Amino acid sequence: MWRSSIGASGAVGGDGPVKALVSVKSIRDRCFIYWTNEARSAILAPMSTTPVMAPCTAAPGSASPPHPGIERGSAAYRRANLALFLAGCSTFSLLYCVQPLLPEFARDFGLSPASSSLALSLSTAALAVAIFAVGALSQQVARRRLMFASMVLAALCNLLAAAAPNWPLLLLARLAEGALLGGVPAVAMAYLAEEMDARHLSGAMGLYVAGTAFGGMMGRVGMGLLVESADWRTAMAAIGAVGLVAAFGFAALLPPSRRFVPQPGFVLQRHLRAWGAQLRHPGLLRLFAVGFVLTSVFVALFNYVGFRLAGAPYLLGPGRISLIFLAYVFGMFSSPLAGRLADRYGGRWPLAAGMALMALGALVTLGSSLMAIVAGISLVTFGFFVGHSVASAWVGRLAGADKGHASSLYLLFYYFGSSITGPLGGWAWQHGGWGGEVALTATLALLGIVLAIQVESRGQARGV
Repeated sequence: MWRSSIGASGAVGGDGPVKALVSVKSIRDRCFIYWTNEARSAILAPMSTTPVMAPCTAAPGSASPPHPGIERGSAAYRRANLALFLAGCSTFSLLYCVQPLLPEFARDFGLSPASSSLALSLSTAALAVAIFAVGALSQQVARRRLMFASMVLAALCNLLAAAAPNWPLLLLARLAEGALLGGVPAVAMAYLAEEMDARHLSGAMGLYVAGTAFGGMMGRVGMGLLVESADWRTAMAAIGAVGLVAAFGFAALLPPSRRFVPQPGFVLQRHLRAWGAQLRHPGLLRLFAVGFVLTSVFVALFNYVGFRLAGAPYLLGPGRISLIFLAYVFGMFSSPLAGRLADRYGGRWPLAAGMALMALGALVTLGSSLMAIVAGISLVTFGFFVGHSVASAWVGRLAGADKGHASSLYLLFYYFGSSITGPLGGWAWQHGGWGGEVALTATLALLGIVLAIQVESRGQARGV
């Protein structure tokens, strides 16, 4: 270790005295600056056998963290994880609750499968654009307040969509809902990257992603079961009401930000500079592309498996079709597991393994038996949540000072994958059947493996 003092510019140098020393487990090929009780004093701790000073310089314009990160096992850790679990659950139950309803929309409104998918694709497109803007806004606005407002307003939009008398108005309500939900994912990722102790970031991110898995599952399965006993309008209204309750629970639980420093004023040039720097970072750019691939494969398969199961020879109703979304249980377990593995061994191989499982799962669904389809979808789900958990935490590590900007860029690519490949998957289904769907998604998953393998070598070249 070296004792160092931090100058106003954030550069490391000097030989200042140290009052407090933080000991941590060695983490391969990483290094951190540990802040001490003495003003402008720090310890530069290399996490490799060959210490290198250069990779650990502070990002320009970054300030020293005024508080230690939230550690695993503390009350704040439990409250933050539960609050963000609720946020992820609410956000993704609202966003994806229409997915099992696509065959219902096609029948009630006289639509093609590709057209019915607009109820989801427009929401995810609006979410992607909103996240991009919110990533900048979140640098000025309190994170908890922004997420709470987004959750409440999005739940109200779901209630409006449930009451919409025609297809265009339903799409308009879903478009607004997607835009409002943009205030949650990027800000939640930035909150975790700022507030959590670096040693426990991937684990905490994994728990948040598990919440998104639970929300996605409950939104889809709950919707399908409700449609069996009522109708899709009642089911959508019920999901909206649950979203409102989750928003108030989130606000009551989330600890206030202690390490977030609001930046006064909205200076477009500064935001453009931050986004430009991150788009020039090879490791981040590949992670953004991985996010695009993850949702492309996942949403394309889940959008149209319902149409396959509703037709011959299966002829399943909405309630039974929705049970396939119970595969999300695998995501709830795989996300925290992947986070812990990435904390210990690095993200490269867990990320590549997640993409490989998605490719394998897509191929398994080519089987004609219902068991083969369920097994394949389960593999895809497990691999998806492994990949998303690892990639989103990795973005936070590589981002430097502008974590909100990096999170917004990752999620911009992530949701554009859903918005672009969702309708494209409809075209593949209409013209190539399920074989065309699998050819599209398996090819994308193989591309994701290549990207995952490249990320770490590029990141190490930049000292990550």
